[in-house]
Amino acid sequence: MGVIDAYRKVLRNGPLSRLLLGEFVSSIGDWLYLVALLVIIWDLSNDPVVLGIVGAARILPYIFLSIPAGIVADRFDRRLVLLTTDIIRGTLMVVIAGVILAGLPVILVVVLAIIATCFSAFFSPAIGAYLPTLVHDESELGPANSAWSSLDNLAFFIGPALAAVILGIFSSIAFAILLDAVTFAFVAFILWRLPPGRPITTAQPDSASEGPPTSGRQRLADAYRPIRRPLSGLIVLNLATGFVFGGLGVMTVILATDIYQTGEAGTGLLNSAIGIGGVVGALIAGVVVLRRRLGPPLIVGAVLMLLGLVALGGVNSFAVALGAIALASGASLLLEIISTTLLQRIVPDELRGRTIGIMETVAIAAYSVGAFVMPVFGASDPAVVLSASGVIVIVAGVICVVLLGRFAVQGLDVPAAVQRIAQVDLFAALPPANLESAMRAAVIRDVAADTIIIRQGDEADFFYVIDHGRVEVTQVAGEGATARVLRQMSAGEVFGEIGLLSGIPRTATVTALTAAKLVVLDKEAFLDLVSSGSGLTYTLLDLHRGGVQAAEG
Repeated sequence: MGVIDAYRKVLRNGPLSRLLLGEFVSSIGDWLYLVALLVIIWDLSNDPVVLGIVGAARILPYIFLSIPAGIVADRFDRRLVLLTTDIIRGTLMVVIAGVILAGLPVILVVVLAIIATCFSAFFSPAIGAYLPTLVHDESELGPANSAWSSLDNLAFFIGPALAAVILGIFSSIAFAILLDAVTFAFVAFILWRLPPGRPITTAQPDSASEGPPTSGRQRLADAYRPIRRPLSGLIVLNLATGFVFGGLGVMTVILATDIYQTGEAGTGLLNSAIGIGGVVGALIAGVVVLRRRLGPPLIVGAVLMLLGLVALGGVNSFAVALGAIALASGASLLLEIISTTLLQRIVPDELRGRTIGIMETVAIAAYSVGAFVMPVFGASDPAVVLSASGVIVIVAGVICVVLLGRFAVQGLDVPAAVQRIAQVDLFAALPPANLESAMRAAVIRDVAADTIIIRQGDEADFFYVIDHGRVEVTQVAGEGATARVLRQMSAGEVFGEIGLLSGIPRTATVTALTAAKLVVLDKEAFLDLVSSGSGLTYTLLDLHRGGVQAAEG
């Protein structure tokens, strides 16, 4: 599946594309609000301490509330969690604008901003757990995560630019914040019309109603036990990339002013390159995550991040530095999207929210440490610190892949018989994601000897792959004519495709000569599968016309 096909499939998913659009508009509003907030705090207080408090307030709620937010996302309808928090945040934006217009003390703006950030902490666990419920199959999951990251990076450009225009033309901070409230209203309207996002509660691992607290904790531990090792790998990678990227964001100031002598403008350009690299990396990741084996792309992403960081600290050209930091940013987004997609596949639905909350806490804590540690040690020798941070990512990537093991391979927990679909020669060139979707849709049918599987003249409804046993294909040429045997088929062979492709009634009868096990796809699943291969439909029809595929059509 190519780039265009992958994203076209996401766009054809109405609820998913509407969610992405709504959250994209909301992200623009968030960046618009952030710029306006920092401006108003500085204008009203002219106190760097107050500004620092607001900056810290953007981080601390995520560290303390992400895990509780994940538990909420696992217990309640994720769509309603998103809707409720968006409505509350939108309302708070209106109140903040009112405080500014009324000329009330700046401390009220600070308090309201901190409250709004507390509700923002519920966003990532809720949307991370809700988004997988909107995809039709796992082949959409990676591109959906990629599309979301791409749009989020794009909002990083549009939001601050819009803030600059509004503040420059209207000179009204209150108007900018009210516009953010409008974006919350927009996404709330979209969420209201989306399907519910209730978690699948096959078990309530920490529900107090099912027993004493110890039994709830034990059920939670039992649920995590099978996936503890791969999750540990993802946590290691999250720690490393969070630490490095947190430090890189601050290191841009040192690089621009001390190394490249480009001043504040250089800092802005380096951050813009980070955004551009992120968009490109996210787009590439949308296709990479369709690969069956995701261990190699994780290693490649770590290597590319190392190369970007080494080049960033070791080159003398500012233009090359822009490319290097874009490469590091793109590689970081590639790692993030692959790890997010793996997490969503590995973790059961009923645990997904709190697991994303844990990952969010880990990443933000590591980001904060990196933002402090890397500049302290990198001020005297940025090249050494940047190179060392790249090595950290490489080591973390290798550890992650080792701990992931088989979980880094997009396999299917399906019976061996169903895997016959992937072994059909005609399907050999089809994208793995499409074959996996077909295997999920397949059912196994056991038939006794002498059973008529397909009757000539009936409506075409199913496609069959023989796992074991033998069948015979017969055809009656006309009314009153004797049935003639066309051929016999055994394990690995297929029948039933021509009627599905051409829309005609069955042209022959297929009878089980022995007890047989068949893998069966319904019409919709079969047509989805063959349509993913360029020219495969015509190949199947040509084979039938030429007599190579003499089985029933």
